[in-house]
Amino acid sequence: MKFNTKTIHGGQEHDKAYGAVMPPIYQTSTYAQSTPGGHKGYEYSRTHNPTRDALENALASIENGNHGLAFGSGLAAIDAIMKLLKPGDEVISTNDLYGGTYRLFTKIFEGFGIKFHFIGMENASNIEQYVNKNTKLIWVETPTNPMMNIIDIKAASAVAKKHNLLLAVDNTFATPYLQQPIDLGADIVMHSATKYLGGHSDVVMGALIVKDKDLADKLYFVQNASGAICGPQDSFLVLRGIKTLHIRMQRHCENGKAVAEYLASHPKIEKVYWPGFENHPNHAIAKSQMNDFGGMISFTTKGNNYEEAIKIVEKLKVFTLAESLGGVESLAGHPASMTHASIPKEEREKTGVVDSLIRLSVGIEDIEDLIEDLKQAIG
Repeated sequence: MKFNTKTIHGGQEHDKAYGAVMPPIYQTSTYAQSTPGGHKGYEYSRTHNPTRDALENALASIENGNHGLAFGSGLAAIDAIMKLLKPGDEVISTNDLYGGTYRLFTKIFEGFGIKFHFIGMENASNIEQYVNKNTKLIWVETPTNPMMNIIDIKAASAVAKKHNLLLAVDNTFATPYLQQPIDLGADIVMHSATKYLGGHSDVVMGALIVKDKDLADKLYFVQNASGAICGPQDSFLVLRGIKTLHIRMQRHCENGKAVAEYLASHPKIEKVYWPGFENHPNHAIAKSQMNDFGGMISFTTKGNNYEEAIKIVEKLKVFTLAESLGGVESLAGHPASMTHASIPKEEREKTGVVDSLIRLSVGIEDIEDLIEDLKQAIG
């Protein structure tokens, strides 16, 4: 089954009771039993729910995995992965990553005795020098948030397999439409399903996809034992979002390319970060492991002026100044004061997240309106 068909039919079946094409929203916490332990596969909705099961089957299908897990948020999904570790274990992580992930790693799990190495992974050979007997996990974002750095998943997988480590890839920016990390050697794929998978800025959810059953069983145990699951209504919304992922991503990519090229030609713009440019670091790797380059773009103005950046995002009219990304509407953000504010300034700036950086999530509106909006805001 090809990807575009998988988004609609992958892992799905019509409702057995009445033949409903879309899985019903099973808004129930518990299920009737004919005798103690005698049930139809469902006993309590924290453990299993038919609507969530339908979503998890779809997630596994579109990422070419065998097992999908849905959580109450992206951070809850990451939290479940971290709970596979124990005090004394070490994690090698991308240094340019979502601020909430950095906060979870440093403010929560470092306190439980997990050690993190935040390193540049643009050259994947850099990873190996940080591997030691305590290393258990390599954490990768690609493209990274917000600098759009590209990391070679196959090369990272080679290091992980050589040393018997887990490789987890945050695939939120790329989505499975553009990139399928399991096929490239990842053990775990993570999504903030709040973003492109949901696609309409109306749900908060996280997802994990794996191929190995033993690993899946460990994660299912954590999911059930810790209880950070999503509800049936949210499951329905993300399942509905997945069904249009392929056509939305096509427009996100088309509009993203046009916006990136416009910004790159603007005399007031210093630098544009978008992996589709031939001079973007690791562009060749992006081209080999992605089907297109997405709708996420970051840029700085000339002079790296904080006040100028704030003025631009406040003047935008079609782009909405807001956190998050991946919805049908275009969003603009100022990472230093919004999504990455939890990362200390000196650490942010080491990776390029300066005070003048603006991040765009380019939506699916008419491209002429988006360009005009940027034109009037930048001047």
